[in-house]
Amino acid sequence: MEVGAGVAIAIGIIMGLAALGASLGVSKVTAQTIEGIARQPEARGALQTTMFISVGLVEALPIIATVVAFMLLGNL
Repeated sequence: MEVGAGVAIAIGIIMGLAALGASLGVSKVTAQTIEGIARQPEARGALQTTMFISVGLVEALPIIATVVAFMLLGNL
């Protein structure tokens, strides 16, 4: 296998796993926030603020993976 083919496969794996991890993380954060709002409706504002911050941090993973993928793509 050529180096270019290996890098192309690595890019696909990186992007796929990053998307999978982010989707699982965001779904977990959202589910826990909805559960918390159901238990304490008066804490809705604080929970939503924390949720949006957490979702932003979770979404950093695919952004970093995209940067790494572009860096690897530059090596082709």
